[in-house]
Amino acid sequence: MLSDEQWARIEPLLPSNVGRRGHPFADNRRVVEGMAYRYRTGIPWRDLPREVFGPWQTVWKRHRRYAGDGTWDRVLAQLVAQADAAGEVQWQVSVDATITRAHQHATNTSRPEQDTGGWVELQESAAGRV
Repeated sequence: MLSDEQWARIEPLLPSNVGRRGHPFADNRRVVEGMAYRYRTGIPWRDLPREVFGPWQTVWKRHRRYAGDGTWDRVLAQLVAQADAAGEVQWQVSVDATITRAHQHATNTSRPEQDTGGWVELQESAAGRV
């Protein structure tokens, strides 16, 4: 779960209920922790422990809303900016120029017959060809 310090950094970056019509958001921390738990464990949304995180539908809908409206992008950008300002981010990049070539048949894509060289390459017999 999120520490109080972590939540204090995230909470102000999330949308609030102020001025929002309809049913107010449930406990934001519980819902965000449900999202983190789901991604950390890799379980399906429906398997979220209801007694800990509430209904899985609430967690899923909020995640979908935040992903769709750019909330998570803004949260990430703000947290990275805060960490960078505090000197906690190292901007070193390692680039590897290695090229790995794959055989033309190593892909999982289909191509029209005329692009593959015809029936011989497809290993069809002339008798079975229509």
